Amino acid sequence: MIINRALIREVLQTSSAVTLVILSIFLVVRLVGFLRQAAAGDIPVDSVLILLLLRLVTYMDVILPLILYVAILMVLGRWNRDNEMAVISACGIGLKNFLRPMAYLLAGIGIVVGMFSLYLSPLAVQVSETLEEEFKSRTEVSGVVPGVFVETRRGGSVYFVEEFDRQADEYRNIFVYLSSFAKDGIVVAASGRRYVDDLTNDDFLVLKNGTRYEGNPGRPDYRIIEFESYAIRIQQRPPEVPRMPVRGRTSAELFRSNHPRLITEWHWRLAKPLSLPALMLFALAISNVDVRRSRLPNMLVAFAFYFSYVNAAGFAVALMKKGTLNPSVGMWLVHVIFLAIAIYAFIRRERNRPFFPRLQWRAASP
Repeated sequence: MIINRALIREVLQTSSAVTLVILSIFLVVRLVGFLRQAAAGDIPVDSVLILLLLRLVTYMDVILPLILYVAILMVLGRWNRDNEMAVISACGIGLKNFLRPMAYLLAGIGIVVGMFSLYLSPLAVQVSETLEEEFKSRTEVSGVVPGVFVETRRGGSVYFVEEFDRQADEYRNIFVYLSSFAKDGIVVAASGRRYVDDLTNDDFLVLKNGTRYEGNPGRPDYRIIEFESYAIRIQQRPPEVPRMPVRGRTSAELFRSNHPRLITEWHWRLAKPLSLPALMLFALAISNVDVRRSRLPNMLVAFAFYFSYVNAAGFAVALMKKGTLNPSVGMWLVHVIFLAIAIYAFIRRERNRPFFPRLQWRAASP
């Protein structure tokens, strides 16, 4: 049917536009946080884009259902505003005729959301955790940013580099503050580069043509030493075995596990694609409004339904983690309740009846 194809086409086109808006907001917010960490020396500057893309993949299973829900609301709302739904209804086509194209969308988008929720998002968490652990285990000056004072993770030294020459692989105009229990030291140099000893595998920062100021000012042991070459050993953290969070465990591992937290994570991953039928039915019901009435109340009800659904699922997850709710019952109960609400709203709207008949009768009575 032409109307079914038109509905699917416009929902997908609107979803693309909504995706650009939502992802732009998400990327800008996360980019600011990663740039702040890069400026503080916690992560290398050249890894910001990789971490940003991994974080995006991690949250796509949550973003996609919201995008589809908003797209259906926008398309059907526009059809009502332009009287297209009135013409469609006059041709004998009701809301139940839109169930077939919605089923096609549900099948396609459900597969994509399930793929992100069960495989891609956990994989992105694994890669992200591995990279962050690698950054933490790197040497102290791995995150030095030209023009920024960077304190080492142990707080004993401060590095400042005016610029970095990528072609020569050299730091230029270097300032290093070294602190110890006995005395402090300041080293300034015109240039320097990283060096790894092949025999001991120790990491050094080799400075060229500089001066070292050592000791406490005003005391007789204060020294000023000029040097042509000066090597500073860079302390490395002892290797640690990374602990993978629950969100980074594979779905196969969660399915085979009997641990309550792992079982809860498994049901939470299933909840994301399983929430699509209730969202689609409620979007169909709430979008079919009288053109003479304001759309704002219905949109508020639509978003209240979505956030209530998400918060109820999150609350059920919290109870399951505490052990006060059975993981095999809690999440399914939330799905059944909200699916029943969506079916009720769809049936009432398909029969052209108000959602709350008693309130409508009281308002009409003298």
